[in-house]
Amino acid sequence: MKIVFDFGGVVFRWHPASFLARVWSHRIATPEQGAEAAAVFFQNYGGDWGLFDQGLIGADEVVRRISARTGWSHGDVETVVRAVPDELMPIPGTVALIRDLKAAGHSLYFLSNMPEPYADHLSASYPLAEWFESGVFSGRVKQSKPVMPIFEIAERQFGAVGAELLFIDDHPANVDAARSRDWQAFVFTDAASARRELVSRGLLSA
Repeated sequence: MKIVFDFGGVVFRWHPASFLARVWSHRIATPEQGAEAAAVFFQNYGGDWGLFDQGLIGADEVVRRISARTGWSHGDVETVVRAVPDELMPIPGTVALIRDLKAAGHSLYFLSNMPEPYADHLSASYPLAEWFESGVFSGRVKQSKPVMPIFEIAERQFGAVGAELLFIDDHPANVDAARSRDWQAFVFTDAASARRELVSRGLLSA
């Protein structure tokens, strides 16, 4: 089986509300405020941030646009954008899952909405070539999930048709999009439940 992993929130830590609460401790006092700020800042990965994800604008421009749109200071917005790479730490349970899946003989790939600067950071900082046979970063192909072209690009790059692929992503919209291409897919909530799902599919031993 060819198994495709999302990155943020699946392989690498990404929880925008708590991230903003840490980076903006002067602005955010409660988890609820963190969630509200994250919704405005990242626009559910559309808008300004969506263009950044797709590699259509760079870091300086996304900072300028978010600051202009929200009224938050340029410095505060830039602090967040620059802090993202350090937030993207590997999730130990998922790394163990990757190693176990490889040991079981499965081919692993990734499909990630990731701006180019962060894709470059992850490629330089972690053994992606050891974990995965290949992968697609949105910022490098100028398309992003859940729009169909990025799934088509992935199929070509992975040399597979939809039915041969199992996709693991933490956003239901992306899982639904993959299923519409006839990919197998399920929503990731944590590494332990993902392991149980893979065991139930016969892809790992209990």
